[in-house]
Amino acid sequence: MSFKKYTLLLLLIVSCGEQREKIFPKKVTLTESVYASVTVQPDSLYQVYAAVAGILDNNLVEEGDTVKKGTPLLQIINNTPKLNTENAKLALELAKENYTGTSAILKSLEDEIQAATLTFQNDSTNYFRQQRLWEQKIGSKVEYDNRKLAYQLSRNNLNLLKNSYARTKNELRTQVQQATNNLKTSQIATEDFTVISKINGKVYALFKNQGEIVTTMEPLASVGSDDTFIIELLVDEVDIVKLSTGQKVLVTLDAFQDRVFEAEVDKIYPRKDERSQTFKVEALFENPPTKLYPGLAGEGNIIIAKREEVLTIPKSYLIQGNQVRTEDGLVSVKIGLQNLDQVEILEGIDSNTSILKPE
Repeated sequence: MSFKKYTLLLLLIVSCGEQREKIFPKKVTLTESVYASVTVQPDSLYQVYAAVAGILDNNLVEEGDTVKKGTPLLQIINNTPKLNTENAKLALELAKENYTGTSAILKSLEDEIQAATLTFQNDSTNYFRQQRLWEQKIGSKVEYDNRKLAYQLSRNNLNLLKNSYARTKNELRTQVQQATNNLKTSQIATEDFTVISKINGKVYALFKNQGEIVTTMEPLASVGSDDTFIIELLVDEVDIVKLSTGQKVLVTLDAFQDRVFEAEVDKIYPRKDERSQTFKVEALFENPPTKLYPGLAGEGNIIIAKREEVLTIPKSYLIQGNQVRTEDGLVSVKIGLQNLDQVEILEGIDSNTSILKPE
């Protein structure tokens, strides 16, 4: 017999003599979880924008600096609002000068009113004197009518001047108020050149350098909490319906490979990201690491169910998802909880049933 034929015969004999691997279902504590990718971010992280366009004059802080609410972060140069502020100041000074009465506008009206008052008093005296004479049949009708007409004209003229004075004074007062408002508005615009922090936290990024053009559409910096970090988890849309706030999360971070951190689901965002087909979920550390940085990545498992003394078999022993091979042939089973490698058996077999590993 040739060596090749002898080897083949020996392999056939060994194969026939081998027994297929088998196991018995075991009762264990089974935990079912939802997998998610993890990114660590500071709490209250936000992008800083400028309210006006211009040129970045100076970054007043550096990356990593701790800031308080209201701390100036960046200074922007734009001459237009500064000129507007100067013009508003000049307009306010002019309006106040006109309104105080020392300028020619109200002063001339006051002089006209004073002259008209004297004329009215004189015409009034002449008219009433002539009226008494006319009642005594002294004098002519023409002279009486002329006195009366002069009296009426001077009275109307005095009233017109008084009304004009009151209207002009009111307009000047309104101009003072408008000029005051314009100055306040321009000063607010000038203050917007200094961008301030909205929270107590840390500067995590500066996106512009001194001398670069700044627009209202581009972020200038990134600021967030200095001591509180949140865990952002991206969960597949298939699993999102299984989640609720308060569920426990086991987190592993690439920067801490030998540790597992416990967290709790704090918020579930209802909007799906159409690009990744995932939902964002936020969790909070129960005992966070002493040192964390924005963007640390890792993995998370959100615990959705946990039961004691559960009858389980390895997932690799399932056939077509709901069958196992026993010494008596294929048997259909009903499954319950499952994790990455174990599955709960509810019906079909028990702990005394031997299960053969599928070929």
